[in-house]
Amino acid sequence: MVEDERDGDERPMTPEESLALIATQAEKTRREIGPNPAVLLAVWGLVWLLGFGLVYLSAPPTALLPMWAAGVIAVAGFAGAMAYSAIYGIRSGRGVRGPSRLVGAMYGWSWMIAFGGLTVVNTALIRLGLDSELIPLLWSGTSLILTGLMYLAGGMLWQSKLQYGLGVWIIACGAASVLAGGPHNFLVLSLAGGGGFLVASLVFLVRAR
Repeated sequence: MVEDERDGDERPMTPEESLALIATQAEKTRREIGPNPAVLLAVWGLVWLLGFGLVYLSAPPTALLPMWAAGVIAVAGFAGAMAYSAIYGIRSGRGVRGPSRLVGAMYGWSWMIAFGGLTVVNTALIRLGLDSELIPLLWSGTSLILTGLMYLAGGMLWQSKLQYGLGVWIIACGAASVLAGGPHNFLVLSLAGGGGFLVASLVFLVRAR
């Protein structure tokens, strides 16, 4: 009798309360098992800001630290960011099946294929006698254009206006870096490029909250 009375006292949930509970549990699960794009963008933003910033500060006329030291720090930062991106991609595909998994895998491999081809082309141009002063502009300009195009493609695939807009900004930064010339191109990459990633990270964070 006691158990029957207690069961009878429990008020059934309304449809609104049920939907709210489902949404809360879904969001909790997403945060526990799903990676946060805000963190990924923040990582790349900091790497661009500090890495390219140190390279700019190591170039004449400032030369606040040796170029080799700035290069080592920048390479280490980018290697760490790429490792984190790989982990992010693996976590994003965990538990996903069907066409979405295939699209994600193809998009991930597209980065490696595109930058592999870009490396071959740029290296060939350098071996053919490209002026040494133009080499940094070649790498910064082409790399950012390709990165921007990949973000444009991602924005179209997942219907993300923010990702598409970030792609447009990165392409603009790539063009601006070439127009600025060396060594100011590294300043453009640091402040505009890294700053763009950090702003996008902040927007993702605000939307998630």
